[in-house]
Parts: sequence; structure tokens; C-alpha cells
Amino acid sequence: MNSNPTFETLDALHDAATSCRACPRLVAWREEVAATKRQAFRDFTYWGKPVPGWGDPRARLLVLGLAPGAHGANRTGRPFTGDGSGNFLYPALHRAGFASGPTSTHRGDGLELIDCYMTGVAYCVPPKNRPNAQELNNCRSWLVQELALLPHLQAVLALGKIAFDGYLRALRELGHEVPRHTFTHGAAHSLPAGLPRLYASYHVSRQNTNTGRLTAAMFDDVLTSIKADLQRV
Repeated sequence: MNSNPTFETLDALHDAATSCRACPRLVAWREEVAATKRQAFRDFTYWGKPVPGWGDPRARLLVLGLAPGAHGANRTGRPFTGDGSGNFLYPALHRAGFASGPTSTHRGDGLELIDCYMTGVAYCVPPKNRPNAQELNNCRSWLVQELALLPHLQAVLALGKIAFDGYLRALRELGHEVPRHTFTHGAAHSLPAGLPRLYASYHVSRQNTNTGRLTAAMFDDVLTSIKADLQRV
């Protein structure tokens, strides 16, 4: 995305974002994955487009991830849906009261996020889950506009260092003077000028959850802390 149009609603932003073709490598990969599919999903029509955020437009909590999973969000069209990351994340959000149920299977499945919105620093699935610097720069303009349309945010939970750093860069593009912070799991940072408090967690990827680097108890502790802070506001 080379220009920076202003959108009046999240729906308008999402409609525009899903047609983005700014990154040739990501366009080719997302469409290749959607065409070849995984054997287990051979009868599933893949989304195969950029995956914008979703949730409560009046949310106080933003959950910020990295990028769609190849056979998860790139298949279902909803962040953290249809793969192991979502199987870990949504039950935790439900336990904390941020989701109406513990399972997210596809767009239109009836699940609702409660006082919570989620998106990623990259809207398209990258090869090997690694968007390059230019691709992240291209996508940041979407994130910047998405943040501008979420005026009630009081907490941002960044899942992983790339999301953590990407959020701080987005704030700077919005004109905020934000100091540098180091990513540390479980840390919480108060930001200037009344900006949302920034929380950090290891990403909910299988690489982290299957190895025990991130456990359900660890993630619940982060969400419990966020919930308590929101209740004090």
C-alpha cells in the first residue's frame, strides 16, 4: 500500500485491505498455498487474501500478532483461526472473558470477541512465517489506520518481538514520541501521552506452546494482569 487514504470505518478499511497486492512475494505465496492446499483441507475453499483484524470495534484490549498462518488464517480468513495457535489462544481468551467461546473455526461461526480486537503486523502469510522488513513496512500503513479506528484501546498485548516492535513503530508513524522498549515475556510498559499500556507475551505458536516455552498458565497470568488493570481504569 503506497498511499494512506483515511477510512471512516473498520469495515471500509478491511474491504480495501483484502485487495492489497503491494508485496509480490507475499501475493504469490498466499495464492500458491490457497491453490495447492493441505491434504486435510482439500475440500476447503481457502481465503487466500490479506487477513485484516476482527473483533469489538469498541475494544479496550488489542491482541497483536505477527501474520496469518498458511493453513490457518490464510485458509479461514480470520486471525488465529484454524491452526494450533488459535487452538491455544481462543480458549485462553474465553477463560479471561474476552471471547464468547473457546473455539474459532471460520468466519461466521458465531464467535464474538468481548472488549477485545485482534490483528497482525502483517496481513499476508509469509513463506516460513518470516515477512521481510520491506513487507512489514508496506503493511504498517494498514495497522496505523486500524489503530486510528480503535479509539477506546487501553491495553495492547503484543505476541512476540516482531509484533512488539511493529506496534511501537506504528505509534511513531502516528506521531507519538515513544521510547525504545525491550521485549520480555510478561512485561508491561506504560507509554506516554495516555497511550494504551503495552504488554508482551511469547507468541502463541506451536513452536512455543509445544516446547513449554509458553504454557497455558503463563499466558493466563498475562491475561489476568491485563484484566485486572482494565478493571482499575
